[in-house]
Amino acid sequence: MAEAFNDLTLSADKAARYAEVAVEIAAVLDGEPNLTARMATVASMLANSFDHYFWTGFYVVDPDRPRELVVGPYQGTLGCLRIAFGRGVCGAAAETGETQLVEDVHAFPGHIACDSRSESEIVVPVHDAAGKLIAVFDVDSDKPAAFDAVDQAGIEKILSATFG
Repeated sequence: MAEAFNDLTLSADKAARYAEVAVEIAAVLDGEPNLTARMATVASMLANSFDHYFWTGFYVVDPDRPRELVVGPYQGTLGCLRIAFGRGVCGAAAETGETQLVEDVHAFPGHIACDSRSESEIVVPVHDAAGKLIAVFDVDSDKPAAFDAVDQAGIEKILSATFG
């Protein structure tokens, strides 16, 4: 019973932190139209707000190769430079338009190991105001099952408010 209570408290604390960071990001980006600056700010602020984040960044739809993602602003070790739609967790998010919440990246078919220390991952599609896919936001953790529905809701809300 005590463990369940602690899990609920941790979830509530994490949800509150996402809400705080959302307000902070909105304040910093107020009036900033540049997409790269917006992405760099989101990646930096989220990476520095959560201990379970290991790699945090964007893969942007390449305008010259519209079925391919190219690495964008990120925080962490070297990321993959290009990822085809449908390949790995990021490519799956781009292909389906749905958030990918992966507890064990080693069990994900076609997972791309940009950094072998990655154990779990969440990838959220990023759409512009017209609903067009412009990027995916990728967060890796060096801990298994590090992400949950609270992370998904918090990240999706921040990205929608920032780019949608």
